[in-house]
Amino acid sequence: MKIELLYFDGCPNCTVADERLRALADDLGITVAHHKVETPEEAEEMGFRGSPTILVDGRDPFARGDEPVGLSCRIYQTPDGLAGSPTTEQLQTALAPGVGP
Repeated sequence: MKIELLYFDGCPNCTVADERLRALADDLGITVAHHKVETPEEAEEMGFRGSPTILVDGRDPFARGDEPVGLSCRIYQTPDGLAGSPTTEQLQTALAPGVGP
């Protein structure tokens, strides 16, 4: 399983997402790759839906399809309302074998 955290410098939510991902990845024995998106052109080229974006085997398990592409903060729907990062439980579900969009 390949896990990637896509972010831009200065994202206020990528630290929380990274901490949650690292804890889960440690439990699963996998590593998290980090990719800093640096320009609007790069964001457009890769379909970057905002920071933080988590990819599991190259797919975004949280994509709804209507998120704007660009260097912006991403908002996630969580059981507690809108947040800047998925909950630990949401990440556990996304990393479970056989789960995917």
